[in-house]
Amino acid sequence: MQVPFLDLKANYLPIKEEINTAIQEVLDNTAYILGSKVTQFEKAFADAHHVKHCLGLSSGTDGNHLASVVLGIQPNDEIIMPANTFIATAWGATLCGAKPVFVDCDKESYTIDIQQVEAAITPRTKAIVAVHLYGQPANLDPLKTIAQKHKIALIEDAAQAHLAQYKGKPVGGIGDVAAFSFYPGKNLGAYGEAGALTTQSDHLADLAKKYREHGQSAKYYHETLGHNYRMEAIQGAVLGVKMKYLQQFTEKRRAIAQQYYQQLSGIEQLILPKEMPYAQHVYHLFVVQTVQRDALQQFLTEKGIGTGLHYPVPLHLQQCFKNLGYQAGNFPISEQLGKQCLSLPMFPEMTNEQVVYVCEQISRFFSQQ
Repeated sequence: MQVPFLDLKANYLPIKEEINTAIQEVLDNTAYILGSKVTQFEKAFADAHHVKHCLGLSSGTDGNHLASVVLGIQPNDEIIMPANTFIATAWGATLCGAKPVFVDCDKESYTIDIQQVEAAITPRTKAIVAVHLYGQPANLDPLKTIAQKHKIALIEDAAQAHLAQYKGKPVGGIGDVAAFSFYPGKNLGAYGEAGALTTQSDHLADLAKKYREHGQSAKYYHETLGHNYRMEAIQGAVLGVKMKYLQQFTEKRRAIAQQYYQQLSGIEQLILPKEMPYAQHVYHLFVVQTVQRDALQQFLTEKGIGTGLHYPVPLHLQQCFKNLGYQAGNFPISEQLGKQCLSLPMFPEMTNEQVVYVCEQISRFFSQQ
């Protein structure tokens, strides 16, 4: 049996006619940037996440940058963030000329270690980034308390956390501003690059709208510095269709995760992810840990099972951040994850037979050790 890590074709085919119709409408109207399809999607996404404002963007990376821009991050400012995340989290700081300050992640949730955050704050700290990693929200209330105490901002990197909930509330509107990604493999994926910024703040939304479109409030009237971070209409059309199915997709991911928990819980050599009591995890990724990670990955590959590594090199050990002076051993939990984590197949269209096969092969691997 073949089990891909991700199957985008299986996701497309059941909604093919709806998708094709929506794209054709964009082509017929010949309005390719922003426009009604993007506006409709922005409203649906904002409503689903209980936020006042959603701005469609050209990528999730742009969302991270734009979040820092609208918060007024300047060169030589500092932004605290976890070492265990995708590198686009850090670009929000570096693209503003600011310094990313890394801290370790919690050993149970894999999200930012709250105990280390306050110790990392300096007079130059302007924001904390709470990354909702793998689909699990960070513990936001303590982070909000710290941010308010020090009069700094709280950014949510929700690139992997569409519809995830923190204490019963959707992520995306709990911090000052949030960035989402709609990269094709995400829980809500475009057919190309796309992202969004969400906020409850009218002021931040107004700044973001201007920056998204070359700093202009009206065509050719540029009030601020800006960039071109506009979402394409075709991506808005695709996302608008898929948005109708996002809750269904999310429930299926959670059901698959429960199957993994049930069938893999007896394997002592395997550390399963933990869903925290304050969170409703949406399982963008199902990440396990084992000291035999590389051997297990090779075994599963030979059995036709796709896997992924998220993320083998923590940010503080990336070559591009060598100048920051971090060394191996600084953040042991992130470094352990980098060496031991393995992402199992996870997509809404996985069949029961595929899940069972993956679990059987993992059990078989460890029984042979």
